[in-house]
Amino acid sequence: MAINDVECCDTFQTHEELLKVVHAKMPDEDMLYDMAELFKVFGDSTRIRILYVLFEAEVCVCDLAQALNMTQSAISHQLKILKQAKLVKSRREGKSVFYSLADGHVRTIIAQGLEHIEE
Repeated sequence: MAINDVECCDTFQTHEELLKVVHAKMPDEDMLYDMAELFKVFGDSTRIRILYVLFEAEVCVCDLAQALNMTQSAISHQLKILKQAKLVKSRREGKSVFYSLADGHVRTIIAQGLEHIEE
């Protein structure tokens, strides 16, 4: 049986043991909300472009602006969002601030995202 092109069981029957396992492992609503908010940050192509540059190298705002053909102001705005989401980090070197991916988790998300769309 199909509802809106989604396959369903022929009869309505719940699988209680399976549902118990799912409910036991389901994160609480706050965690799921936070995860949804994190993935919203990935929903902007400009931020994805910035993350991809940072996937390749640690750079300053000037380099990001040049690489992406954008203004420094626009880049700074997006970096603020990425920092708030804990996806990028910064370090100061003299008067310059360099940005990089926050940790290996972000690198993994970007790599797996690329792998997924290339399939």
